[in-house]
Amino acid sequence: MISIDDPGLRVVATSFDETEAASAALGRSEHWQPPLPAVLRHHLLLPDDQLAAADELLAPDGWTLRPGDLRESGTGNDLTAVVALRVQIIDALRCSQESSRMASLAQRLGGRAAGWDALQPGPG
Repeated sequence: MISIDDPGLRVVATSFDETEAASAALGRSEHWQPPLPAVLRHHLLLPDDQLAAADELLAPDGWTLRPGDLRESGTGNDLTAVVALRVQIIDALRCSQESSRMASLAQRLGGRAAGWDALQPGPG
């Protein structure tokens, strides 16, 4: 089993366009290995004062919240980039469901979901 801290992870699929279907994002991936677990990583922009609330809401379902590296300029918003990570088997339905959940969570907390990516170990 992999962990979110596995040093051999590489990005195998991404979707930062809210109009793109998860099936399209996974379908264009040349490296995604469907039967194997992946680290699903949702990139969120949240207000600082809502980070603890986000962590509290996500932790019971196995999500880990960590600092992110997204940059958003020119918006005038004071939002902090974070990523929510969890190891799971992914497919288009699961990615869509989790994207919807993250978008809803971010909106309730005054932020936004920017997109997701999936990581799996690279070749041995």
